[in-house]
Amino acid sequence: MKKTLLAAASVLALTAAAQAEVKMGVILGFTGPIESLTPDMAAGAELAMQEASESGNFLDGETVTSVRADSTCVDNAAATAAAERLITADGIVSIMGPDCSGVTAAVVNNVAVPNGVVAISPSATSPALSDIEDNGLFFRTAPSDARQGQVLASIVNDKGVESVAITYTNNDYGKGFADAFQAAFEDLGGEVTIVTPHEDGRGDYSAEVGALASAGGDALVVLGYVDEGGRGIMEGAIDTGAFDMFAVGDGMIGDSLLDLPGLEDVTVVGSAAGGESENISKFDEMAAEAGITGTGVYRGESYDAAALMILAMQKAGSAERGAMAEHIMDVANAPGEQIGPGEIGKALELIAAGEEIDYQGATDVEFNDVGEPSGRFNELAIEDGEWNVVTTR
Repeated sequence: MKKTLLAAASVLALTAAAQAEVKMGVILGFTGPIESLTPDMAAGAELAMQEASESGNFLDGETVTSVRADSTCVDNAAATAAAERLITADGIVSIMGPDCSGVTAAVVNNVAVPNGVVAISPSATSPALSDIEDNGLFFRTAPSDARQGQVLASIVNDKGVESVAITYTNNDYGKGFADAFQAAFEDLGGEVTIVTPHEDGRGDYSAEVGALASAGGDALVVLGYVDEGGRGIMEGAIDTGAFDMFAVGDGMIGDSLLDLPGLEDVTVVGSAAGGESENISKFDEMAAEAGITGTGVYRGESYDAAALMILAMQKAGSAERGAMAEHIMDVANAPGEQIGPGEIGKALELIAAGEEIDYQGATDVEFNDVGEPSGRFNELAIEDGEWNVVTTR
């Protein structure tokens, strides 16, 4: 009899534990053109989940767990199928991601909106996403490339560069970024000699490099991916001596670029969302302590994306899929007590007590009326074999 009661109690305990687990989807390109960046991005999001769970303050002691899925970054059908599996098979309540702009649009349109699921991308930057029909369900913690194009153009102009060739990955991200950069650079008086897309996944980019070299320019602007075509074009251009100065966007900012042969003989500058502040420094310390040691982009934005959904659930008093959507803007912006990285438990306690919060997080979050930040950007350069922040713009 005693064994029966103990067994029953164990079943009840397991049932209660299962009911207390809230699952959040983390859909990023774990394979594909930015696969070297995504492990740290996922770990950043999961750091926020761990913080909330260990505080004991989330929805009366519930925990948040991560369910990962591969967006591939470039295959819309695969990303859509992965997102659908997260919802139907895994029972996730929200999506941290996707990452790249094309797959983000596909997931939002085909999965998130039809199922009433909130998605916050930490890295999708296409200007077109500002106008997506999302029913109030899509947000992003990364600023638009409409702004990044202007920033990168000003960086290049400030280096005394008068003419550039532009190559971009042939998708929504690359095209939007290239358009924004070209317009801004020409407004500054610069000359664009050629604007041409490149396809990812090729083993040889000699034809693309040849066309860019023939057009000429003081610098080559590469708006691609660090583990795919962007890297391949840079490698070919360095090897042939076609260019000795390169300007790159956020998709190229990663440690895996640092082993390119001949990199020490050229100049590389770039832009990526970021800045310098007490919150950013604190997050970097937290990340390092958690073993997130890479210097790739969007780790902090991933932490913030997960944190915002957790805090919005707390504000709604429910982890139901649709309940959090109307509270994202409430927790992201003033008024309220400012909340930095490492203070998710405190924020959950304040919300439970009926207090207002203004989540700043790892990247000093402040949303505009379409649910995205205006954003600050770091000017970066490769110096002594490392990515270094030159200044913030």
